Amino acid sequence: MRVYLPATTTVLRTLVDEGRLTGPLTGFAVTPALREFYALSEAEADTEELEYAALLAAARASLRLLDVDPFAARRRVVLAADVADDSVAPIDDPDTDRGAVRVAGDVELRKVASAHLDGADAEADVQAAVAVVLEADLGSDDAQFVVDQAEGHELAWYANQEIGPALELL
Repeated sequence: MRVYLPATTTVLRTLVDEGRLTGPLTGFAVTPALREFYALSEAEADTEELEYAALLAAARASLRLLDVDPFAARRRVVLAADVADDSVAPIDDPDTDRGAVRVAGDVELRKVASAHLDGADAEADVQAAVAVVLEADLGSDDAQFVVDQAEGHELAWYANQEIGPALELL
């Protein structure tokens, strides 16, 4: 199963240095609840669109992680990992995202298909969003506007073998 793991550049450094992230981990995936939500909406979504929705949820969660990681570069990071289906369970909590999952075990670097990172041009917007993401989660329209500015930046895609070199450029 493809799982999108929110991260920071600090987490990314751990992954590269240690070759794994120690579980359990929270991530986002195409869950039955996510499928149902899109099936009930006016727009039908195919698997690729549902995976993109899960990636965006992980990118939002990356902002929350940055809020508690003062040493990380102010860039959102999402890891796309392929893990065993039986190691993933949806998080059944009405206060979480429909695609939220718990990954039971470790995630090895070799299981990470790609990393998605903000470019340098996003840093100011991400910094501003980190300061207000929790307010946006609680419904503040002003804070949501700031978060939307950060989320307007496309994440760059790096294949597994490019993760280490990309990290060195930060």
